[in-house]
Amino acid sequence: MYLNCKTYFSFTYGTFSTEGLVKTAAEKGVTALALTNINNTYDVWPFVKLCRKEGIKPVIGAEIRNANKLLYILIAANNNGLTWLHQFISHHQMAKLPFPEPSESLKLFEEAWDGFVIYPLGGKPLDQLMPNERIGIRPAEINKLFSVDWKPFADRLVVRQPVTVQNKLYFNLHRLLRAIDCNVLLSNLPPDQCCDPDETFSSPDELIRAFKQYPFIVTNSYKLMDSCNIEMDFKTDKTKQVYGGSREDDRILLQKLATDGFARRYRKSNRVAWQRLQTELKIINDLGFNAYFLINLDIVRYAQFRKFYHVGRGSGANSIVAYCLNITNVDPIKLNLYFERFLNPERTSPPDFDIDFAHTDRDEVMDYIFKRFGAQNVALLGSFPTFKRDKINLELGKVFGLPEDEIKAMRHANGPVDEFTKLIYKYGRLMYGFPSNPSLHPCGMLITEKPILNYCSVFMPPKGFPTTMMDMFTAEDIGINKFDILSQRGLSHIREAQRLIKEQHNVSIDIHDTDRFMTDPNVATQIRSANSIGCFYIESPAMRQLLKKLRCDDYITLVAASSIIRPGVAQSGMMREYIYRYHHRDKIKYIHPLFEEHLAETFGVMVFQEDVIKIAHYYGGLSLGKSDILRRAMSGKYRSNNQFMLIKEEFMRSATALGHKPADSAEVWRQMESFGGYSFNKAHSASFAVESYMSLYLKTYYPREFMVAVINNFGGFYSTELYFIELLKTGATIIPPCVNNSQTLTGIVNGLVYTGLVHVKDLREQLRESLIEERNLNGPYLDLQDFIRRVRPGLAQLEVLISVGAFAFTVRSKKQMLWEASILLAKPKNSSKAAIALFDEAPIQFQETQQTDHPLDDLYDQMEILGFPLTNPFNLVDADPALFIKAGDLEHYHKKIITVLVYYIARKVAVTKNDDQMFFGTFLDAELNWLDTVHFPDAAKKYPLHTAGFYKITGKVTDDFGVYSLEVHHMEKVTYKQRSYAEL
Repeated sequence: MYLNCKTYFSFTYGTFSTEGLVKTAAEKGVTALALTNINNTYDVWPFVKLCRKEGIKPVIGAEIRNANKLLYILIAANNNGLTWLHQFISHHQMAKLPFPEPSESLKLFEEAWDGFVIYPLGGKPLDQLMPNERIGIRPAEINKLFSVDWKPFADRLVVRQPVTVQNKLYFNLHRLLRAIDCNVLLSNLPPDQCCDPDETFSSPDELIRAFKQYPFIVTNSYKLMDSCNIEMDFKTDKTKQVYGGSREDDRILLQKLATDGFARRYRKSNRVAWQRLQTELKIINDLGFNAYFLINLDIVRYAQFRKFYHVGRGSGANSIVAYCLNITNVDPIKLNLYFERFLNPERTSPPDFDIDFAHTDRDEVMDYIFKRFGAQNVALLGSFPTFKRDKINLELGKVFGLPEDEIKAMRHANGPVDEFTKLIYKYGRLMYGFPSNPSLHPCGMLITEKPILNYCSVFMPPKGFPTTMMDMFTAEDIGINKFDILSQRGLSHIREAQRLIKEQHNVSIDIHDTDRFMTDPNVATQIRSANSIGCFYIESPAMRQLLKKLRCDDYITLVAASSIIRPGVAQSGMMREYIYRYHHRDKIKYIHPLFEEHLAETFGVMVFQEDVIKIAHYYGGLSLGKSDILRRAMSGKYRSNNQFMLIKEEFMRSATALGHKPADSAEVWRQMESFGGYSFNKAHSASFAVESYMSLYLKTYYPREFMVAVINNFGGFYSTELYFIELLKTGATIIPPCVNNSQTLTGIVNGLVYTGLVHVKDLREQLRESLIEERNLNGPYLDLQDFIRRVRPGLAQLEVLISVGAFAFTVRSKKQMLWEASILLAKPKNSSKAAIALFDEAPIQFQETQQTDHPLDDLYDQMEILGFPLTNPFNLVDADPALFIKAGDLEHYHKKIITVLVYYIARKVAVTKNDDQMFFGTFLDAELNWLDTVHFPDAAKKYPLHTAGFYKITGKVTDDFGVYSLEVHHMEKVTYKQRSYAEL
């Protein structure tokens, strides 16, 4: 009877969670239940699994709508019917076509398919129904049957009780969701956008009583559901099973390629590495993952053929096979990486490779995967954002018509302040965690043995590739391994820097020669001094401070730093403990000798996820496979699971059996638990450190080209302004955008850096492209009039170019050129055309005036048009920097109160144990050296830090492991120099 049930995956419509719907059905004694979400099949397999657990027969379908108009309900009779349903939905979602109306469905459904079509009453004439079509009757519609000649078609009537909301409270929530979806005030929400208030979960007895005059309709409904049967083997791997001709061919090929790679990576005499290789190959083969490795290798080889840079990381970097295949560049023997962290006989989840590409290359790699493995068997992995606090406050605030400032104020409110905010908090708690819309996973792709549509529907997001209506957890649950094809701008920096270095110096650098980079003393000096702006993963203020505290100058320490910066380690206090032990190795007290034996490299501190595995295995006595399961159980996904507590009990029981004191075991568990869900695996950290060294080498020896590459890829921790400042520090001469020398992106011409035209905020893309194209075709522009004649810009756009200095090559004042432009492009009276036709004749001669440009005006023009000046920003401050303490002198004023003059770069907000807000600030002084500040709650409240500009800050100098910062007592904004208008 329950042929029309929805969950909250009918986005912004249903209010049941998938689990909540099934549990409600179980509580009411329901034996069969159909899931029919609107135009999608997102939670089909979680629904099937939950139904099996509760002893309920799952039936799968979809409610098909155009906009808010219900057309019909499709019910799959079996897996063939489900595949057809996926094809039907996908066809319309991919092409963004409306679904066929009931009057158009005759052709669509005239050929038998393994399923049923249920129309609402009146949706299709009874005498036109085909054998697999039905009419659904709602309890509220029973009286309408008196006016319908239904007797000849009695077998075609079924019960349709829509299940959309739990009760009146959730019906109110449903209305709020509909208002969010329609982007209207709740008071303006049309009634036809909502479900009916009675679309609740009636009990079987209630439905039977409602249809007591028509019991055959109930019988028909049961018969329909009895005829449906959906199967799913949740344990079978459904990823592409064979790469070559057969599984045995794959085994032989993988062994050959790995053995060849071993000869390149290791000496033949390295028995430890050789034995590890053979062990891994056996496990990979036994678990059926030969094809998985070969597919990843295929992807990497394509990238290498196209000369795309890549970094293989993730737990896959724990594998010596991956290292020998050049999928990763991390040596698991050198770093003592556990293969069990990646793959082991007790691990039920699929393995995980993360392969990073430059953001400019990733789409081509994805396109290759679609073409190489067949579009029917490949899709991007779906996802869905959920409603969290800020999004809830914003959306509900708009629905209730609250002004923007009141919505923002709710972020810091401690409780309800009026009726509207009370309602927002009330319904916000109900909708917290609801999926808000279909989306896509940042990097996941699926490659299946059978066509994707056997398992899910697909849709077309703006990314332009088919994307599953299924998320990563569902894919993993039903046995489909994802391939993570990521993009990151760090690799884009490296690629662009390589191009510029070749262009400027005719030097080609083997960027994968990282062993040389890691032993280069000049690179080591860069790390030790934290001169790492623009370098992947090690440029943030927190990371730079950590590098200086550790006085890090080697690969192993950098690997550790990449992990201890993570929230789990930092918040547990273990980061500080690690730094202390790093500098005081003679004072280390190990909690147990096993910690000294197995964690000596990290001084007894669990830094990496692998450390959890080590301690669980050697201290707790768990197998390596079970230890990895424990590590996974500590992640955010599993912590709420019973599995977490069961493993804890097993760990404590096993540790006691080995003779460990319960109190010691409890402390060991606390340390593991405190960061297990947030820390990196060691292979991740090692991969990141390898890429950091690539960037550091380029920054050390080619700083100008490297910083231009960073600027051109618009990525990093800081704003574009900071990267231009860093470029300035390399000694580069930076020229404002120029119509004769600038390209779209920033470039280097004759040793000078020309700012890219893309940074001119108000310059239209069309004009930017046309001026470059015209210049490429017909040569440089001679002067302003030549530019106007050839490019024909509008006056406003031309004024922007003149003001930013794009015609500085003419050696004429901007004021003069602005005046001339206003005359040359003035519109004659009674004409829509400018006087530009005059330029077919001789250029107009203007009399030069005495107008000159003031340097300060140029800086203000740059700030207005680019967003920042192209020189030291302190040229604009209305104060004398010489009167203040410099950042480089802080060590001479330890524990003393000083005052500094600084320029704002960034801040990090933190919340104390008492729920008070504090800041960590990052500034530059007049010499462009870094200065870090700490703003405790009292100072943070008294002196807010949220705007750019210059500050005069007074505070006490503090020292933390040799890193000096300023504890803020007082701060005030310092004004900019006044712009002179005397000559305008």
